[in-house]
Amino acid sequence: MKGFERKNQLLSLCGLNCGLCPMFLGNYCGGCGNGNQSCRIAKCSLEHGKMEYCYECKQYPCEKYQHIDEYDSFITHRRQKADLERAQRIGIEQYNLEQQEKLQILSRLLSNYNDGRRKNFFCVVVNLLELSELQEAIEQIQSNDELSALPFEAQCSYVAEVFQKIADRRHIKLKLIRKK
Repeated sequence: MKGFERKNQLLSLCGLNCGLCPMFLGNYCGGCGNGNQSCRIAKCSLEHGKMEYCYECKQYPCEKYQHIDEYDSFITHRRQKADLERAQRIGIEQYNLEQQEKLQILSRLLSNYNDGRRKNFFCVVVNLLELSELQEAIEQIQSNDELSALPFEAQCSYVAEVFQKIADRRHIKLKLIRKK
């Protein structure tokens, strides 16, 4: 969108974790404000003085955030408000450090356990689970001495099961919720 640019490509204006998105990781998206299609929230930001994050606006959360978490597109929307609130609470610098750690975990998962069918799954996992839960899963995966002896497909399935069990504890669905 003309006139709208972003320095932080890890967290968007509206609270999407762009740095953990399969479109961004695959270089199909330049991120918020880098030549992408028109965005009503970016337009709103320009109209309200070029807010860096929606939480900076006196009207946040506005009507644009009603129903925003009811369905997903290529990236999960379910944590948008929660992530914006967390970034506001702990500060964007600390939030970005956590996102960078999540990005390292995602990169490791994609490099070692993506059998060609798990990129979106791992992106959703890293978006929806807390950093401590991701670290717990990684510890469990690393402590499995028999994992490397398994066929690659079985390794990938095991890793997915580890994350699924953690998500099940919190009743988190590790699938995108499509608009009907």
